[in-house]
Amino acid sequence: MIRAFHPDDLPALDALRAASFAPVFAGFRAALGARVADVALARAEAEQAELLAELAASDTHDLLVSLGRDGTPSGFVALRCDRAKGLGEITLMAVSPEAQGAGVGRTLTEAALERMRAAGMRAACVGTGGDAAHAPARALYAAAGFQAAIPSLSLYRAL
Repeated sequence: MIRAFHPDDLPALDALRAASFAPVFAGFRAALGARVADVALARAEAEQAELLAELAASDTHDLLVSLGRDGTPSGFVALRCDRAKGLGEITLMAVSPEAQGAGVGRTLTEAALERMRAAGMRAACVGTGGDAAHAPARALYAAAGFQAAIPSLSLYRAL
């Protein structure tokens, strides 16, 4: 079941976000090495938690929550509709590790796209990583019809 975010959801969604993205941040740290990661990623997880709180409080974003069979959140998607451009954007999505591979991400993506269509958007975009930890997300978005991509790299070095 997909429903709109309720403020009481925030602690559970933040815990879900942290668990979902733990492998991503671990992969980033491994790729950068401790010396650079300690600088470049010093606040990355805290910043993502702050982003979720900002999205939850925002009047420019929708936050949809997927509930598991037990009624607890199993995932969420934040989306934004830019009416001037006609462009919808998935800004943050996470699925609990226990629910990954069970169709929750697909259901959330479909719900976000339907919300965008209903708001009159003519195109949709989503950003994701090119690293191994993001491979399931890339596969999910490709299966949902996202194809055109603008490659981007973040390059780092120690000083």
